[in-house]
Amino acid sequence: MIKTTGTGEQLEGLRLGVNIDHVATIRNARGGRHPDPLRAAHIAIEGGADGITAHLREDRRHISDSDIARLKGELTRPLNLEMAATDEMVAIALRHVPNACCLVPERREERTTEGGLDVSGGAGHLEGVIDQLKATGIRVSLFIEADPTVIELSARLGADIVELHTGAYCEKALADDVAGVARELERLSAGAELAMAAGLEVHAGHGLTYNTVKAVARLPQIVELNIGHFLIGEAIFGGLTAAVQHMRALMAQARREA
Repeated sequence: MIKTTGTGEQLEGLRLGVNIDHVATIRNARGGRHPDPLRAAHIAIEGGADGITAHLREDRRHISDSDIARLKGELTRPLNLEMAATDEMVAIALRHVPNACCLVPERREERTTEGGLDVSGGAGHLEGVIDQLKATGIRVSLFIEADPTVIELSARLGADIVELHTGAYCEKALADDVAGVARELERLSAGAELAMAAGLEVHAGHGLTYNTVKAVARLPQIVELNIGHFLIGEAIFGGLTAAVQHMRALMAQARREA
């Protein structure tokens, strides 16, 4: 399928999900209702986002329960709910029935999600969570490292999607570690190929910027990138619509060059 972006670029087989968590972070720093994550979601969609991602954390440090209810009630594009695999979050997901739930690791002391989900260590519990969510029609994604064992286990547990963690690649790129970048891209490429062969839909995300997105967007097995913090940061300087449109243009350029 070929989609046309707001800039007129064509993007074949690659979607952009925009994470609006950090609009809520700014709101919560002072309290009140401004800036509104739902308004940001609408603007991101106008700019070309295919879907909206929001992470409802156990500590509610950014997105709130009411944000999830409003997003589900008003969005015109799919809602991807990032969440820990806890009873509380499963109950919330079953109440709102988002398009997809991405199960992520979560620790109170972390600044952001660090690393992929421990699928091997929590396989029994995760299988039950996946079954509950899928029974209501929710697509289930696991946020994982591009590790063959983890990918194969994710497929066996019944996940629909794996989202490959791109954080290590982005860190190597930021450090100008050319050899490290090459290793991480090879790992992501091999993981994406294996995941697709296992029948999983392949997404990727974490830490992607204008400077790092193209190499990941060139991987043909990947059908969705989820990007948040960088786009919200760029929106401060040039607006969210422009930030989303520019990211989409880079993704389209990468697909043409692949």
